[in-house]
Amino acid sequence: MSRTTDRLLLLDGRLVPGTGGAFETINPATEEVLGTAADAAPADMDRAIGAARRAFDETGWATDHAFRARCLRQLRDGLRRRADELRDLTIREVGAPRFLTFGAQLDAPVDDLGWFADLVESYAWERDLGRAEPMGMASHRRVRREAAGVVGAVTPWNFPHQINLAKLGPALAAGNTVVLKPAPDTPWCAAVLGEVIAEETDIPAGVVNVVTSSDHGLGAQLTRDPRVDLVSFTGSTATGREVMASAAGTLKRVFLELGGKSAFIVLDDADLRAACSYAAFSGVAHAGQGCAITTRILVPRERYAEAAEITAGTLAKLGVGDPQDDRTICGPVISARQRERIEGYLELAVEEGGSFACGGGRPEGRDKGFWIEPTLITGLTNEARAAREEIFGPVLVLLPHDGDDDAVRIANDSPYGLSGAVHGGDLERARAVARRLRTGTVSVNGGVWYSADVPFGGYKQSGIGREMGVAGFEEYLETKAIAEGL
Repeated sequence: MSRTTDRLLLLDGRLVPGTGGAFETINPATEEVLGTAADAAPADMDRAIGAARRAFDETGWATDHAFRARCLRQLRDGLRRRADELRDLTIREVGAPRFLTFGAQLDAPVDDLGWFADLVESYAWERDLGRAEPMGMASHRRVRREAAGVVGAVTPWNFPHQINLAKLGPALAAGNTVVLKPAPDTPWCAAVLGEVIAEETDIPAGVVNVVTSSDHGLGAQLTRDPRVDLVSFTGSTATGREVMASAAGTLKRVFLELGGKSAFIVLDDADLRAACSYAAFSGVAHAGQGCAITTRILVPRERYAEAAEITAGTLAKLGVGDPQDDRTICGPVISARQRERIEGYLELAVEEGGSFACGGGRPEGRDKGFWIEPTLITGLTNEARAAREEIFGPVLVLLPHDGDDDAVRIANDSPYGLSGAVHGGDLERARAVARRLRTGTVSVNGGVWYSADVPFGGYKQSGIGREMGVAGFEEYLETKAIAEGL
């Protein structure tokens, strides 16, 4: 097996080619072919599900807490040993700016495996409710938490290591077995996980299966198969609806982390320059390809023109750059298809009455790769589609508000509720606004909520359930009550 030109599936403990052949993975900054990944067919997915089912039903994986903790640390350490290779791979396959690989794109999620290993050892797997006499019957009651079973994990391309490990870490810690189906755009990031698991850990055969495929629809097999107990999906809201509907056929549990159109609220007592500059930086990092990125900037109406000038100026200075460069904030988008989707929204914004204070198209001098300029749209209302729908590119919309109540109203006037931000001079006032936002996470004055111990997820059409933290770990558990007659 060559580590530079091809990657394989992990099926039932073995690294094998896909029965569908192989498909190419592309560098979004240059359009060069990096190599090939195994192209799984439905038969491969069926084999993966069967292996995961047997490993759950016929081994002690689900009940040996100490062993699972050790295996998670082995996985963390194995990934750390290959950090340089993984960093380069992530920059080339994802188009992620190098600076992000020292955080959420690589190092942070690898380190977080240790947090889940620690949780396995400290978690209260059984709780004693003591003696009672329900219906006059003396009984001793206990509540046990147990693994849900076989988990189907379907992941996107934007932060592949973070999302793959945010599913694998807690699912394995809880005692489940997993079939991981990554996005076709970033198969290598997931395939390396399979290599490390097979070569550098004691994780038993079948506990983790990695199924790469060029077929976006192959993951639907996981939602339909009765051998799968839970589906954990991260992706678009439209696909999330399909996952939920398909899973209903076997009444399996679903975790859904979906889209967002989050608001960045600047209060009238905030430092406008600092707030707008921060909003610009965070809004186009990794070319805006993050579900929790705050892409609607809400500023006081009387300072709208000034805010537009500050934000546009910051975006122009950031520009686009080679993701290999330590100074780059905004790299390419993932594919030609995604670039065309973003360009469609830019055209729509103009049709809706908007204009570009900065950007609005492809940057000059970038003939190869999938590039979009950091863009600020002005002149729209919150009712415009470009202001309501998830664009998933380096595109921000500037909206005016008429005070705290109006800002909260606009922020909450969205089908989504994944994240948000508030910047203000009076901390207690900013906190009060944050408490009124119908979102799963909120940053106040630049606070960072992303961490292994913090639950992440959304309200409304941004999803169901939580990932990360104890709450995310418990998504992968069942609850069993046991009563003993006395």
